[in-house]
Amino acid sequence: MVQIPPRPRHLPIAPEAGPARRRLPLAGPVRPIDRKWQPVYAVWEITLRCDLTCRHCGSRAGRARPDELTTAECLDLVRQMAELGVREVTMIGGEAYLRDDWTEIARAIRAHGMQCGITTGGRGFTPERARQAREAGVQSVSVSVDGLQETHDKIRGVQGSYDAAMAALENLRAAGVPVSANTQFFRYNLHEIPEVLEQLIERKIHSWQVQITVAMGRAADEPEMLLQPYQMLELMPMLARLKRRADQARVRIWPGNNIGYFGPYESALRGTLPRGHMASCGAGRSTLGIEANGDIKGCPSLPSADYVGGNIRDHSLREIWEQTTPLRFTRDRTVDDLWGFCRSCYYADTCRAGCSWTSHVLLGRPGNNPYCHHRALELLREGKRERVVRLAPAPGEPFDYGRFQIVEEPWPQDELAWAQELATCPEF
Repeated sequence: MVQIPPRPRHLPIAPEAGPARRRLPLAGPVRPIDRKWQPVYAVWEITLRCDLTCRHCGSRAGRARPDELTTAECLDLVRQMAELGVREVTMIGGEAYLRDDWTEIARAIRAHGMQCGITTGGRGFTPERARQAREAGVQSVSVSVDGLQETHDKIRGVQGSYDAAMAALENLRAAGVPVSANTQFFRYNLHEIPEVLEQLIERKIHSWQVQITVAMGRAADEPEMLLQPYQMLELMPMLARLKRRADQARVRIWPGNNIGYFGPYESALRGTLPRGHMASCGAGRSTLGIEANGDIKGCPSLPSADYVGGNIRDHSLREIWEQTTPLRFTRDRTVDDLWGFCRSCYYADTCRAGCSWTSHVLLGRPGNNPYCHHRALELLREGKRERVVRLAPAPGEPFDYGRFQIVEEPWPQDELAWAQELATCPEF
């Protein structure tokens, strides 16, 4: 069991976000490949304001952005999403319900024929807000749960946040809103994950989204929180065992894009996907990220400074989707853009280094992702493993990141037998 250290105080908890990235240029004419891809799923940060101070928050949420969209601008953006072909919208924050017009936005999403969900920390999802969500047409709410009570409260930065999250699940179910949960995996909670699932099953969730904590925002301030790449050898068999338990309880496990890839449990965890396995990063191809000030990215998690393609106050959503370089990057990516281990991997052309967010905030560019089960197994066969080490801290701004390096080293002799046992892939 890893003890959670006291929270560092050398950076402000909730910095003020800078202004929107305005008047960015379009990249040129629309190409056939730009019309081929359609953003079927959008994640929309409708405000950066938040009532929690989570230690792993990549956006450093807390204060509203100084230039967030007006209600009228939000409703027009809903129209543009529907016209572009978006089928499902998840509203996030910060904390979505802290924006006064969140129900009006939800109603507009549903009125335009799109599915509408919310992801929440749940601190203030009272019975009244749960009722408002149902009346607005919200079809599902995912509550974030990142450990058992003590761990969750310490990570979320507010005493009582675990109880509030559990109450949010109950309030939503009582109001007739289907509930799911999402959990990040990091060093402080890894041993608690099986019991977390049991707690969630008791609350009758329909789905559980899981992902690893990524070195962005506040998580970059605490590198000791992050899992090491070699711990994929431990995490993936555990997740496969939990998949069996979840199936028994009729809970769908949804592995996030940064968990995997292509190890012996791939088909068990992702067998229901169209290809039956992991595919390459969908940012700018099937997914869309929207910031509260109208900045548009191919994925909501990507660092803003590097991946915002434009702002809806300057260009239409279609123009930004089809004609900006930062949203085209996965459409144009080839194996030749990969580097390090990923460049020579057997799965290179299919995976293309997996999650761009994970690798970029570690190494300053996508294309080489050490958080890979297949990669950890291949290195283990050579008696090697990888660690990530922070070289420079993050500056302390929303969606920022530091600088890390990958260290390849021999497995310590006293841990090698343990690692090899994990790699034998026992029945789960």
